[in-house]
Amino acid sequence: MKKLLLFLLLSSFLLLITACNFGDETSSEQDGDDGATETENDSSEEEGTSDESSGEKVINLVEESDIPTLDSSHAHDGIGFTVLNNVKEGLYRGDENHTPQLAMAEDHQVSEDGTVHTFTIRDAQWSNGDPVTAHDFEFAWKRTFEEVGHYNVMFETASVLNATDIINGDKSPDELGVEATDDKTLVVTLENANALFKQLLTFPTFLPQNQSYVEEMGEDYGTEAENVLYNGPFVLDSWSHDQEWTYKKNPDYWDASAVNLDQINVNVVKETSTAVNLWETEEVDRIELSSSYVDQYTDAEEFEVIELPDIVFMRFNHNLEQFQNANVRKAIDMAIDKEGLTNTILNDGSLPLNGLVPLNFSNSPDNHEDFREINGQFNEGTVEDAQALWEEGLSEIGSDGFNVALTVSDDENHQKAAEYIKNQLETNLDGLTVEINTVPFSARLEQEKAVDYEMVISTWGPDYSDPMTFIDMWVTDGPANRMDFSNEEYDELVQQARVETDAAARYELLLQAEQILMDEMHIAPLYQGAYSMLTRTFVKDVVHHPAAPEWDYKWADVE
Repeated sequence: MKKLLLFLLLSSFLLLITACNFGDETSSEQDGDDGATETENDSSEEEGTSDESSGEKVINLVEESDIPTLDSSHAHDGIGFTVLNNVKEGLYRGDENHTPQLAMAEDHQVSEDGTVHTFTIRDAQWSNGDPVTAHDFEFAWKRTFEEVGHYNVMFETASVLNATDIINGDKSPDELGVEATDDKTLVVTLENANALFKQLLTFPTFLPQNQSYVEEMGEDYGTEAENVLYNGPFVLDSWSHDQEWTYKKNPDYWDASAVNLDQINVNVVKETSTAVNLWETEEVDRIELSSSYVDQYTDAEEFEVIELPDIVFMRFNHNLEQFQNANVRKAIDMAIDKEGLTNTILNDGSLPLNGLVPLNFSNSPDNHEDFREINGQFNEGTVEDAQALWEEGLSEIGSDGFNVALTVSDDENHQKAAEYIKNQLETNLDGLTVEINTVPFSARLEQEKAVDYEMVISTWGPDYSDPMTFIDMWVTDGPANRMDFSNEEYDELVQQARVETDAAARYELLLQAEQILMDEMHIAPLYQGAYSMLTRTFVKDVVHHPAAPEWDYKWADVE
């Protein structure tokens, strides 16, 4: 690690004196990918990055941000979900084909009406030697409500008995429909049959927690690698905040024979130029490119584009007078050339987004037509159309214009997008001045939760493969709402969809809900994401799930 830190310091110095070598060879630097020349792999690369002295299989990765928390009751971001998925395990785990398979549960029985689910917990143990029991699940699930965790709404989505009443404050967490009848038996009762239940159980909020250990750790639980117990394919061996973390194979994992890697090293690298330098010097085995590098690596054997169902959008603080006006919101959304953003600034396979639910994510149950194609594109128009809406909106609020702070995380792609949006809005809408407020990723999340911003560039990746994962974000006081939007009709449609058993009728309710949100542009969708990746050819069988948790290393290998 000392060698890597020294390399990073030297790289930073070299960048200062040779900055013209990075990005100047392309017409523009795009959001997400920078430029470097293609190189040939030598024979040592083809053999993988296993530690030859020890015979261990090791891969080296980068992430753009730190882990916010290892407490599954509070985790609420993609990085945290990926880490938790690899170091812990719930009743089900998504397999290589993204299909839920029994994991900590070795058996699952369902009542005739689909409302009572009985799980038998397999023989497994925590990293301190304690057995994993049914009580660990009951404790963790109820604790999520006691802690007012960000994702307690997932229990409502799963139709777990009394989840809605607990969220509304009408019942206590002890009344949640989950009970460990003995160490090996967990009984979960639902309000109604739910076809998504197995899939939802792969989500990290449903992970178990060892009660005695959590209570012993108190407020320190989940804050350090040594302050968590593990029952998954790996353990987190070390975690240096904002710098790096290391996974090591868990020898006590029940399915350890399926785990091929001995160690995964992850470094926090915020700048793509630094990541590219690490790639070129063979220090890392996978990176995500930013725009100005894409064209130079497109023909490389290691290059691939992964289309994502993730969305990037702007939230408006609905407590502010100007953002309570529909025409102001519509004008801001329409004034942004989204194709220019994706094709020129991003250049990574991302797609312009003019709706909430992304393209190629969900098909209707009756005629298998794509959700996005059914509901169409919202708020499309010319700059002149946007200017007319802007003038009308300003007149309605009695203003000649205003200044707005646009909060953005310190991710390279998002910063480039923010600069582009600032230019678009100030150029196309007279009287609008945009000030960019750049903060760390974790701070952006905290400001969103507190609705302590004016506009903010946000992201959302699906928690499961159904439009509801995007639709129920916007219910009144929902944990993902984060902008104080409230609409009674919208809430009612979501609630109806949660209990509707007719698949076609349920789908229609979800379509209607999106129309309410987007007809008046309560958010400003920007683009549907994609990864432009470089991955060493010797890295095999890393699973990328389309819904959270995103990356699974259980079956990964090096050859």
